[in-house]
This record gives sequence, C-alpha cells and structure tokens, in this order.
Amino acid sequence: MPVQTNPPKPRILFVEDDERLRESLTVHLEDITDVVAVANGREALERFETEFFDLVLTDVRMPEMDGMTLLKEIKARDPSCPVIILTAFGSVESAVEMMKAGAGDYIVKGQASMIEEIQEKVGRHLEISALRSENEYLRQEIEAKYDFNKIIGKSKEIVKTLSLAGEVAKTDTTVLITGESGTGKELLARAIHYNSPRRARRFVAVNCAAIPEHLLESELFGHERGAFTGAVQRKPGKFEIAHQGTFFLDEIGEMPMPLQVKLLRVLQDQEFERVGGVEPIRTDVRIIAATNRDLAKRVQEGSFRQDLYYRINVFPVHLPPLRERKEDILLLAQHFLERFAREMGKKLPKISEGAQQMLREHPWPGNIRELENAIERAIILAQGDTILPEHLPFEPPVKRRQVAPPPDAEIPFQLPEGGVNLEALERSLVLQALERCRYNKSQAARL
Repeated sequence: MPVQTNPPKPRILFVEDDERLRESLTVHLEDITDVVAVANGREALERFETEFFDLVLTDVRMPEMDGMTLLKEIKARDPSCPVIILTAFGSVESAVEMMKAGAGDYIVKGQASMIEEIQEKVGRHLEISALRSENEYLRQEIEAKYDFNKIIGKSKEIVKTLSLAGEVAKTDTTVLITGESGTGKELLARAIHYNSPRRARRFVAVNCAAIPEHLLESELFGHERGAFTGAVQRKPGKFEIAHQGTFFLDEIGEMPMPLQVKLLRVLQDQEFERVGGVEPIRTDVRIIAATNRDLAKRVQEGSFRQDLYYRINVFPVHLPPLRERKEDILLLAQHFLERFAREMGKKLPKISEGAQQMLREHPWPGNIRELENAIERAIILAQGDTILPEHLPFEPPVKRRQVAPPPDAEIPFQLPEGGVNLEALERSLVLQALERCRYNKSQAARL
C-alpha cells in the first residue's frame, strides 16, 4: 500500500526585530506554515535571495533596513510574492504608503485579535498566491498548446498562412479567416489570440450558425430582466464577457442581417445595448471572424452587408483545404495516431504503404476533421501493430472498369528510351491489383 504524504506547508519569511513578539508569532504561524524568522531586513533580503518563500510578513520599523526598503527590494526581485506589513498604531500611515508601493495588506500590532487576524490574512493571501500561480501555469500551458510551431504542416501553403497569422497576432487588427469546414479555423484563431498582447485575457467563441436567430442577439449582446418571455434575470452577453480579450465569430456569413447592423455599430463605436436595455455599454475586444462562405459573393447577392464586410476583411488569412496540402496529410495522420494511441493506452501502430496511399489519394471533403476521425476509427479497429487499408472508413478510389484482354492476347507496351525499373513497375501493378480488389490479397493474386 503506497505511503500517503501530506503536501509541504507554504514557506513564509517573518521579519520582526522584537525577539519576544517574533518567537510568539512564530509559534502560532507554524500551525499553518513553515516559518523562517529573522530579526532585520538585511538578513531577510539575504535569505530571500537564496531561498524560495510563498509570502513575506514584515515589521515596518527595524534596524539596518526598514520595512519600506525591504518591500521595494523584494518586489524588484519577485513582483508576485505577497508581502504583509506589521505596524504599530503610530505608523499606520507608513503601512498605507507601503500598500501603495505593492504590499498586499497590513496588520496593526497590539490588538486582542492580532493572532487571529495574522493567521486569517496570511492564509488568505497564500490562497490567492496559489491561485495566481495555478492560473499562470495554466496560461503558460495554453500558450504552449497554441504556439504557431505546434500547428502541423510543412507545405508551402500552410507555411505562408502561419507566417501571415504570426505577423497579425502581434497587432490588434481585425482578422477574417476563410477556409472550408474542418480546416482548423478556430485553432488558428486561438493561436492568434494566445500569441497576441491580449493573451492574458479571455478568448470567447460563438458559432453564428449553431444558435437560432431569435437567441443569437441575446447570446452576443446580453439581455435585461423582462426583455422577453423567459428573461427572468439580467444576463451579460459574449461581448461583455470578452472585454479586453478576443471575440471569435465563427461562421459570420450566417449572421442575420438585423444583427449585422448591431455588430457594425460595435466595430465602429465600441459600444452596444443589451436586449431590452437603453444604456450603452462600452466594450474593448479584438474581433477575429471566420467563414466557409464567399462573403464577397454574398455581398453581391444582398445577404451580407457591404460595410460590415469591409470592416471585418481588414486582414484576410486563408486556410487551404487538405487536398491542396498533400505533403501534410501523413504528418497530420501520424500526429493523430500518436495522440489517440496515448489516449487509448494502445501501442503506437505504423501505417501500411497501402493505407498511406489511400490517405494521400483521398480527396478529404471534410478536411482535417475528417482525417482526425478516420485515424481515430482506424486505431480502434487495428488489432495488430499496423493500420491497414481496411481499417480506413472509405473505399479505394473507383477507377473506370477495363475489360481484361484474352490470356493469349498481346499487350501493347512501348519501352521508354531510358528503360524500365522492373521493381517499381511490379510494385505499381501490385498496388493497382490490390486497389481493384479492395485490398483482398487472395483476389488480387488471381488477377
């Protein structure tokens, strides 16, 4: 049976020149933390430079280095480390000045509830610090996940697309991503956001085609209580939630005309009203829109506003379909293979030559999403260590049926001047035979 160990206590640096108070408070703090207690600011700074601490609790007036100087030195070395000030009644003003300089809180000495207040405030700031550390870790994980280098592909088409996206990510410019369904438009939008100056703020996505027209306005702009039947309380819209972040409008070509007018106003004036509201609400968002439609054609047809089109088409980025990225197909297939093998706890299989050829030749109308689904299915069906053609969810390419010549008929063949590579010719004929027989080896052998 494994031995269970308690997580380590958070470490705090306690700085107090009054020996009796230092020893007394250390005893109480040791209930919730691992305490390092020192008598002056200079010694505290020496320990801080060589050891890790989750929090600093310091007096204001001390010999050699006072609390204000120590605070500034600590914040210069680690701005995220919380500092709590201990102060006497007469030096509350100093504590307030230290709060302005970056201290998180202060506690007045000598009160009957001082011990409880110290334990409560130290515990609360340690919780806040832990949450900030966790949020920072998650933010770094997300940024790493959506790094442009993690987007798979070496074809010139995708390299050009990623280069454009990388440049526009550094700005606050409105982006329009075009491409067929399944090409990865939302993934690219997230990569732009998490490599932009707004990366610490929210990325909010709405699919304009997935929400009924009568609900989409409330989803985007929110509503006031009583705005319509069922609106029992005020609800903020996605534009409010995305404030100072990035708002991704997927399938914007499906947005109804009345909402296009309201969206245009947000883009022009950075303000809107909730459904049923009269007060304008300011918003600061970066817009990334995406569509699988030809918006210029929809403008000509009258189903998309021309002024809105020009507002969102500031920096167009096109994602090519998978059929135009032939050299990326096997790279993506291998990526999905490794991911699903890891998630399913299966040994990583290889892809047979026949399956590779089918992957290369398939037209991929569903693009990367279709490829992902095909590989997931294949790894479930594969019982051995190889993905075979029969594990893939589509038939071999159908070719024009040709009538076989009589066995004794002479087959016309013109020998090229450079001769023929018999091994390559044999391999090609074998693959053609396998394709014709849907990779049934017994039938192929009889051809």
